[in-house]
Amino acid sequence: MTLVTEVRNMLEKKLIPFWLFLRDREYGGYVSYVDLELHRDFWAEKGCILNSRILWFFSETAMELGWKELREAADHAYDFLIAHCLDREVGGVYWSVTYDGKPLDITKHTYNQAFALYALSAYYRLTKKPGVLEIAQQLFNCMLTHCRDAGGYLEAFNRFWQPVPNEKLSENGVVAQRTMNTLLHVFEGYSGFYLASGSIRAAEEMRVILQLWSSHVFQAEQRRQEVFFDRDYHSLIDLQSYGHDIETAWLLDWGCDLLRDKALSRKIHKMTDILAVSVLEKGFDGQAVCNEREKGVTDTTRVWWVQSEAIVGFVHMLEKHPEQKRFGDAAAQTWRYILRALVDPRENSEWFWQVDKAGKPVGKRTIVDPWKCPYHNGRMCLEIIRRNPDVSW
Repeated sequence: MTLVTEVRNMLEKKLIPFWLFLRDREYGGYVSYVDLELHRDFWAEKGCILNSRILWFFSETAMELGWKELREAADHAYDFLIAHCLDREVGGVYWSVTYDGKPLDITKHTYNQAFALYALSAYYRLTKKPGVLEIAQQLFNCMLTHCRDAGGYLEAFNRFWQPVPNEKLSENGVVAQRTMNTLLHVFEGYSGFYLASGSIRAAEEMRVILQLWSSHVFQAEQRRQEVFFDRDYHSLIDLQSYGHDIETAWLLDWGCDLLRDKALSRKIHKMTDILAVSVLEKGFDGQAVCNEREKGVTDTTRVWWVQSEAIVGFVHMLEKHPEQKRFGDAAAQTWRYILRALVDPRENSEWFWQVDKAGKPVGKRTIVDPWKCPYHNGRMCLEIIRRNPDVSW
């Protein structure tokens, strides 16, 4: 059985039907909370990151598969984003809204803006509606005006773009003024916008971020990225996030290669090679990729998005270095683990958020919530279908 055959089946038979099933035909958008018992909460808050990721997912799957219902699903997500998630007066995207679309958490977070830009760019590529690109351009300008500073990108703001503590994208006991995670997805959002628009300004900013990556985020001696920073890029914690490192290993290459600068690509590709090998050697235990390593202690839980990014990252490395068969083997083993432990076998469900080393779902994690989305596993399926790697078992 080939990997591409199995992930296509996962996408078409499991992920797409599940997320189509969550369409909220009464209030708009998509139902944003499903618990482990598969109860849908129609009155739960609707996270704008989740809605953006759903818009991206249906836009990309519609372009790949050409199904009419996927285009309609993307239209539905777009209509909700434009009507309820955008702040028409001040600019930018809220953090969340109520089930019926009223502003709830009016925080403006750079991470959130980046995903809305990424989604709008994909939707424009699907529809070619000029108005969509105009809104994307406005959001891009808003990010440059309010989120950008002399050193890169700050994180969290109130509705009127005054800085507030970055509690939403900080973890592990620190509150960071800058994060690798936000910077990565700003780069991703700009790459998607550049792909859709050909914006010279977006390309310039992508180069700036790649320079920040080389000078501040990537740590060659430790073969990892730093995760949380103060404003001057001093690392706040001894932490390696295996999922982010392998995601970066392919995502930076993708965006950088869009710029068609061979010298820059060679530089970035060397850096991402180091990250991928580090994850394979330190984070992959022969079955799956562990979550992270903090202060020398490994968190061995398996998270749905980490495994998804691991497959794409390992396949990407196999494409770069066909002689390194161990990357293909790791991708195949990770897929086996996903099928065995992370995919919920019940109908009208998809993947568990997180399982322990024995494969048991952890705590009260959900099937859907403002962070649990079709972006990582859906994108993995799309990337494998498009790349069609020679991985089988």
